Amino acid sequence: MSPARSILLTIVLSVVAAAGGAWGGAHFVVGRMHHGTPFHQMVHEELHLTRDQDRRIDGLERDYAARRRALEAEMRAANADLAQAIRQGHAYTPAVQHAIDRSHQAMSQLQTQTILHVLAMRQVLTPDQAARFDETVGRALTEDAA
Repeated sequence: MSPARSILLTIVLSVVAAAGGAWGGAHFVVGRMHHGTPFHQMVHEELHLTRDQDRRIDGLERDYAARRRALEAEMRAANADLAQAIRQGHAYTPAVQHAIDRSHQAMSQLQTQTILHVLAMRQVLTPDQAARFDETVGRALTEDAA
């Protein structure tokens, strides 16, 4: 294989690996707070929510789920654009960079929406519930950091 082809292949694989890693990382972090996780179970089963709190949090979760689905669709579309740009240019072109930027923007928006959702749920809780909630959020965000 010629040096130019080797460099091109390295660049393409690096871009694909970076996009895949970013996508996977975003899903890992966001997935920790979706239904069926210890976080969700703690909120709905261990905080002893009142009916009103449960109703309000369910509404927040429905709204967040819709925003999350839209942003995940945007990330999938950005990845499709990235694949197309790589197929067309076989190099790190402006189209590749644009697709990467689009993906990063969607991931950033998803992370922001997730944090806003968590903080909105916290506002529904009593001080004692919020303290337990804060401990669980802190563990979820730092569990793999050590």
